[in-house]
Amino acid sequence: MGTAIIACQTLRDELRLAIKETGVEYPVIYIESGLHNTPELLHKSIQENINCMDNISTILLAFGYCGNSLLGIRSEKARLVIPKVDDCIPLLLGSCEARRNILKEKGTYFLTQGWLDNENNLLREYERCVERYGPERALKIMKIIRGHYKRFMLIDTGAYAVESVLPQTRRFAEMLHMCHEVTKGSLRLLCKLLQEQWDEEFLVLEPGKEVTLQDICANNIQAAMNQSTPVRLISC
Repeated sequence: MGTAIIACQTLRDELRLAIKETGVEYPVIYIESGLHNTPELLHKSIQENINCMDNISTILLAFGYCGNSLLGIRSEKARLVIPKVDDCIPLLLGSCEARRNILKEKGTYFLTQGWLDNENNLLREYERCVERYGPERALKIMKIIRGHYKRFMLIDTGAYAVESVLPQTRRFAEMLHMCHEVTKGSLRLLCKLLQEQWDEEFLVLEPGKEVTLQDICANNIQAAMNQSTPVRLISC
C-alpha cells in the first residue's frame, strides 16, 4: 500500500519541481485543467480517478476547493489529504495569507506558465476574439471582460523560465492599460503535502469520509477572520 497524487494539470511544472526537491517518488495523475470551467465535470474526473486506484493507502490531492468541485469527494479505501485553499493560487504563492495580502492592494489576475499553457485565460480569450471580431473590437471586448482586474501578476515559482513569458504578458497588460508585476512564488505548501507535514493547513479524511460543505465553509470563515475585508462564502 502506497501513496499517489492527483493534481491539476496547471500545477505540473511546480509539482515536478516539488517532487524533485523532496525526493518523493509517488505516481501522479494529472487532471485536465480546462475542467475547472465546469466544476461538476472536474468533480467527476477526480472521483473517477480516485475510484480506479488500487493498493493505495493515501491519496494527495494537489487542488484547491475550486468552485466546490471537491464537495462530496471521498475514497472508500484510502486516506485523502487536501490543502485548505480555495484554489490553486495559494499553492503557488506558498500560503493563503500571501494571496490575501496581494489582493488587498488591487484586483489581480494571476498567471504562470502553467496557466498560459493549460487554462482558459484572458490572453487566450483575446486571441479567440481577434479571430472572430478583429483586433480593434477584440480589444474593446477585453477591456469589458477584465472587469475589476487592474493588474497582471506573474508568479515566479522557480519551475519555469519567467523571461520566456514576460514579453507576452507585459505586452498584453499594456494593451489593456493594466499594471504588470512579477512576484516570487513558493512551493512551501506543495512540499508540505508531499512530506506528510499535514497540520492545520490541510484537510485529512480517513477512508469513507467525504469533503463536506462544512469543511469548505470553515476554510472561508477562517480566511474572513484573517483579513479586514469580507470574503464570499461559497454556497454557504
